[in-house]
Amino acid sequence: MSMSKKLLVVGLLGVITILGIWCTKPGLFPEDGYDPRLSGGMATIFDLSSQSFSHPIPGLSAWDSHVHEKGDQIFEQNFVAAPAPLFSGLGPIFNNVSCISCHHNDGKGTPSFGAVNSSMLMRVSLPGEDEHGGPVPVPGFGLQIQDRSVLGYVPEARVSVSYHDSVVSYPDGNTVVLQVPVYTVSNPYIALPASTLFSPRMAPPVFGLGLLLRVPESEILSHADPDDADHDGIKGHPNYVYDPVLGKQVLGRFGLKANVGTLLVQVASAFQQDMGITNPVFPQENAAGQPQVDGLHDDPELPDSLLNAVKFYVETLAVPARRNVTDPQVKAGEQLFSQIGCASCHLPTLYTDVDVNFPALSNQRIHPYTDLLLHDMGPALADGRPDYQASGSEWRTAPLWGIGLFPKTNGTAYYLHDGRARNIEEAILWHGGEARKAKQNFMQLTASQRQAVLAFLQSL
Repeated sequence: MSMSKKLLVVGLLGVITILGIWCTKPGLFPEDGYDPRLSGGMATIFDLSSQSFSHPIPGLSAWDSHVHEKGDQIFEQNFVAAPAPLFSGLGPIFNNVSCISCHHNDGKGTPSFGAVNSSMLMRVSLPGEDEHGGPVPVPGFGLQIQDRSVLGYVPEARVSVSYHDSVVSYPDGNTVVLQVPVYTVSNPYIALPASTLFSPRMAPPVFGLGLLLRVPESEILSHADPDDADHDGIKGHPNYVYDPVLGKQVLGRFGLKANVGTLLVQVASAFQQDMGITNPVFPQENAAGQPQVDGLHDDPELPDSLLNAVKFYVETLAVPARRNVTDPQVKAGEQLFSQIGCASCHLPTLYTDVDVNFPALSNQRIHPYTDLLLHDMGPALADGRPDYQASGSEWRTAPLWGIGLFPKTNGTAYYLHDGRARNIEEAILWHGGEARKAKQNFMQLTASQRQAVLAFLQSL
């Protein structure tokens, strides 16, 4: 989309968003006329198309819109092997050639390895902790297997996944077939230590991150209950991680195990690890110390201006509005979602801090359906690989906003940390650990009640 057309669309959508806040018909919605469609507060966009995750927040200045657009261009750009006059630095070992190749339409990916549209990678580490309390790199591999390489180089290993079926039966006799993943790592360029820990990860969505960044740490900590003081079986706790820019431990907010604290580090790490592109935050090749290293003296390959533009792009992506909020089935499902215990971790409402530079992100009431805390999800979803203060069975509560649009933005939707669930119902049935009681409550519902819960989730 051209810059002028995109700005026009953004302007119109921003007006619609504002009208949605101030012109809601009194009595149509609960809570004194508050519009429940506004998942991202003022940063909400009304778009039901495949591009619903790809709009900037309303109200950006002309300069901020320019930076957002530049970040968008780099996000979608395919990089090539060095040396090259433009977009150089790919590899020599990598997982994909662009950001958008993993985060399809700024949303989730697909659970395949090595392909052009692959959104999967395999994290690795050794037992123990490094000097900052994080995972211990595997000698010769680091913390991630790069399963592709440029011409003339060798991938670190090949990774593949296969599935076998597992049938889950509801008390009412209905059944659901889950697919159980089996991961295989083959053809390593050198032998992997027998003690290597593996964790498959599928790319998560990137919209709404600027809002999550601005939720005060104090609010996140207020929902933690590491000792289960209220005896409800839920023991959410934060992850604290080392930030290489700040040189200290910070609250983890991003990543599937809340193992990254800031968007700058998240973006910089993805460039260096996923694409092999060095940058000011991570100026060393991901193949450093290995035979695959390119030997060129061109690091950092991505200038800080472009790195920060991409960071700004994901920070200023808006959130799609909820749909069908007055539908009786959806409203019944919303009540059941809370009654059976899902809302204990998937908190419906959070608030952002004041930021005078970005009114659409400042002091907003948002509905991401996450507490941004770590929870034990049981042995079925465990990867067995600790990440800072996240155990091998703990994951950050995944935000649910936009979940009903994944089939449209991705073509075929996949859920959970490795995409094993092919629909939302399967994702629920994989829940265990602290979520086991909520899953059992869901299974005890009647078929029509279960459909109401699913209709509610599809409305998010």
